[in-house]
Formats: sequence, C-alpha cells, structure tokens
Amino acid sequence: MMKINPMTQQQNYFYSIFKTHWGWFGLLGSDKGLIRTCLPTAFKEATQQRILSGIPAAVPAPKTFRQLEEQIISYYKGHPADFSSAAVCLEGLTEFQRHILTILRTIKYGQTITYSELARLADCPRGARAIGAVMAVNPLPLIIPCHRVIKQDGSLGYFSAAGGVDTKKRMLELEKAAI
Repeated sequence: MMKINPMTQQQNYFYSIFKTHWGWFGLLGSDKGLIRTCLPTAFKEATQQRILSGIPAAVPAPKTFRQLEEQIISYYKGHPADFSSAAVCLEGLTEFQRHILTILRTIKYGQTITYSELARLADCPRGARAIGAVMAVNPLPLIIPCHRVIKQDGSLGYFSAAGGVDTKKRMLELEKAAI
C-alpha cells in the first residue's frame, strides 16, 4: 500500500466504492488526481477498508469519478477500455517508480509486456527485478495496468492486488477475449 506523505495529508480526499460484474471496486482521489484503486472484492466493506487505509479523512464523492466509474464497469463487462487519460497523483513514490509506472500506462488493452522488456523501455536493461518491485507497489492497479506485465517465459509472475495471481489471469483473459 502506498504511504501518503506529509505534503499530501494537507489535501482533501474523496472516494467512491461501486459495484462491477466482478465485485466492489474502490477509487481514492485528492485535489491532485487519483491516488489509489482497489480491484474488486466480494464485500463493499472490504473495499472501503482497503481504499481508505492510512488516510486521515475522506468524504464519499461518487459524482467526482462518474466517467471513470462507467469506464471501469464497462471494462469488467469485457469491453475494451483506455484509462491513460485519467489524472493520477504518484506522490510518495520515488522518481524511478514514477518513471516505470508512467511507461506502463502506454501498454494498451489486450497487450502484455515482460518485466525485461519494460526494463529496456525504461533504459534499465538489467532491471527486471526492480520492475517487479515497482509493480508490487503500484497504487493504481487497472488504471496503471501492472496486470499486463508477465515473465519472460510467458508465465504470469506475481500480482499483489486483491485476488492475487488469479485476478491477474482473469483480467488478461478478459482482455484477450475482447480483442
């Protein structure tokens, strides 16, 4: 889970929890952009607990995220979606982490990339393990599509978001079926 730094704590936080075909999805934002997502869980309370973890105070604001919510709901129905224009705030991450996650946002729906390929794109050709470490702290799964990063041998690797590697597999299958 991304730690919120002291500068960010002075901001207004708002969130939305909504139902998708896969369960309850959560969004957390601030005045600076989207801060955190929580992939679908079976229970609304579990999603709310994950999305608000470590946040001093947040107010429900579903209208703020209406368009993004509709895109996410559509995604989980199996329709292609592009989240690259969503405003995100990556405060609290290192420059390297922000660089990797920014590159990752360019990987399109239905495509995958290996940890090694992503490392090469980031001018860090021997940094596959470092890439894996960045994926593990991605605060915005789905919006920043860490599920699209796989191992060199084609296996899925790890997935630290809700549901683990089973969720990663389902997301990749969903995208593959739609293209």
